[in-house]
Amino acid sequence: MKIAIVGGGIGGLSLALALKQRGLACEVFETVPEVREVGVGITLLPHAMRELAALGLQAQLEALGIENEESVCFNRFGQFIYKEPRGRHAGYDLPEIGIPRGKLHRLLYEAALERLGAGAVHTDHRCTGVDQDDSGATVHFMQTSSGADLPSRRADVVIACDGVNSTVRSQFYPDEKTAFAGINTWRGVTRHQPILTGKSYLRVGSIDTGKMVIYPIVDHLDDQGSQLVNWVAEIRHDNAAMNDWNRPGDLKDFLDIFKDWRFSWLDVSALIANAEQILEYPMVDKDPVPQWTFGRVTLLGDAAHPMYARGSNGSAQALIDARVLAEQLAAHAGGDARAALRAYEELRRAPTAQLVLTNRSVPPDFINIKVDELSGGKPFANINELISQQELRKISEHYKKVAGFSLETPKAG
Repeated sequence: MKIAIVGGGIGGLSLALALKQRGLACEVFETVPEVREVGVGITLLPHAMRELAALGLQAQLEALGIENEESVCFNRFGQFIYKEPRGRHAGYDLPEIGIPRGKLHRLLYEAALERLGAGAVHTDHRCTGVDQDDSGATVHFMQTSSGADLPSRRADVVIACDGVNSTVRSQFYPDEKTAFAGINTWRGVTRHQPILTGKSYLRVGSIDTGKMVIYPIVDHLDDQGSQLVNWVAEIRHDNAAMNDWNRPGDLKDFLDIFKDWRFSWLDVSALIANAEQILEYPMVDKDPVPQWTFGRVTLLGDAAHPMYARGSNGSAQALIDARVLAEQLAAHAGGDARAALRAYEELRRAPTAQLVLTNRSVPPDFINIKVDELSGGKPFANINELISQQELRKISEHYKKVAGFSLETPKAG
């Protein structure tokens, strides 16, 4: 069976590694001419770590990142709302890890080169379309760096892992648009002394008045114990113009929102102003679609279920997709590979659609939104007079159940 993977990001590379584990050959075609460590931070939740551990990468990831001990919520006045233990500290078998996204990608890329062989991983290949017939599928490419046509490749099945702006998905949904609801984000990294425990994942504020997500991703930068701290600033405005993708961010576009966020435990405005790197992104997703698989072609990860970048679940769901699809292709290795693609879709499309909608309506920071509503957006005297910690835990647990990593539900996927 010949398997072509379009896209060498987290989903595409983890699929390639999962296929190799099961004795199936594949080739990966990545758009960028050179794989470099770009981007800011990412959190690997226990269900993401489960998939990466099964690929034999747990020890390297723990060495490269920082294990989160707790998740803590505050309002925009720096008042404590809620906290809970995370990862192994919450009873999971696996840790929750904060890590530079570029280091995760580099680890997957180097593992793919080592295990599949360099000849199976092709960079500088931008997919321009896919054709198929009764006997196979043909993927067409151009060279990203020059725009020149490259030889087309023939395969039994094609897996589109080419992201939220997937070329392959657009063939089947040509009129589809990304959904933008006025939320823009800026992501940065700052050298800083440890915040709270130094292993704390923080959500501060809410999107209508300004929200920050803050967590460390690199430890022990110097002999003063500095960390590289990842942060994401979010704000929602009616009729806002959509940010660009992965473009250098400008402080004047958003710093004023957080200028008074100086708390006893953190000066947020200084954290932002002292950033080593800032990138801007829009917060977008797409409506769930009724079909991923079209004959010999299927979608995976953000190409299948683009979702709001909330709850660290885009990468987690792509990793689960990869393992499930690899299992189905292995199970159908002696038969019709198209049946494997249909079986994969049957297992994954509904739960990911539910998560896309939950990220819009009841995301992980819904705790902060709820408290803002109850307090009228003002400081409160006592959080427990507004809402109990038990009720806040129910909100948190609801999201984890939908996302598939609650301790109270069977392991999903």
